[in-house]
Amino acid sequence: MTPRQTESIGVIGAGAVGQTVTATLVATGITRRLLVASRTRDQAAALAADLADMRQATSSPTRPESCDVAGMTGCQALVIAARAAFTNARCADIRMGGATANAPLIRDLAHQLRGYPGTVLVVTNPVDLMTRLFAETSGCERVFGIGSNLDSARYRLAVARLLHVPATAIQGHVIGEHGDHAVVCASSTTVNGQPVTIPLTRVRQELRTRPGRISSGVGRTRAGPAGAVLSALHKALGLADGTEELTTHQHSAWLGIPLRFTGGQPLPCLPRLTLEETRQLAAAATKLRTAYQTLQTTPHPNRLETS
Repeated sequence: MTPRQTESIGVIGAGAVGQTVTATLVATGITRRLLVASRTRDQAAALAADLADMRQATSSPTRPESCDVAGMTGCQALVIAARAAFTNARCADIRMGGATANAPLIRDLAHQLRGYPGTVLVVTNPVDLMTRLFAETSGCERVFGIGSNLDSARYRLAVARLLHVPATAIQGHVIGEHGDHAVVCASSTTVNGQPVTIPLTRVRQELRTRPGRISSGVGRTRAGPAGAVLSALHKALGLADGTEELTTHQHSAWLGIPLRFTGGQPLPCLPRLTLEETRQLAAAATKLRTAYQTLQTTPHPNRLETS
């Protein structure tokens, strides 16, 4: 059976995450054309050539091409996986370490893509802040961040391992911030549709340490984010219906919540929360609003790299 496809997807960034995202898109054949942009045209062309070799070896229907950002405005979806050149010296709240470094780059891309009508998925960290920054600067209406989607996948995997059940049996979400203020929706988590007691201390420990273990071993998380992007693209482009935990505007904040997609159209579907989970979500929203206000008043030189 031929998989459902979209006409064209663009990926901005040819670093570790960008390379893995583009390879995943070629391997799955989700799009007929895959446009790649990077810091230099040579980098984009090199990645497109490597992807073309993959296409030939796998008989993929996806045709990779290099281009500049301006050439991506006709794509149905864009994935922003670019980052600035900086050293993150943080030991806690690590993802926030890229805020002032990545903000000028995201602003620049948002100006170049002002009014873009398609779907934008932001991968660049801190993803909740960068998603809001891109959306408000560009004026684009369909902008999402993939952080909580990855957190929720990790959560379901951890619960499955701890409870000795298949991951496919788990229904549960992680929402709020993609970071230290992530909210584990333990009270609404089910196994095969039945309520279950979640070993929260062990789950939170796993969620807190897993990214660092991956990064210390291979340099950076990449396959997980690529999977989160692929899953979100299927729903946002109307290739499949289902729920994705994505950063979006919710009331007065931008944070990760479950969105139920039907025919590509999202509908917020927050699970019922306990008082403690509600408090945690409010704390995440407050943290992100405060960090965004600080970001808006903090200049930083724009040193572009890809990620």
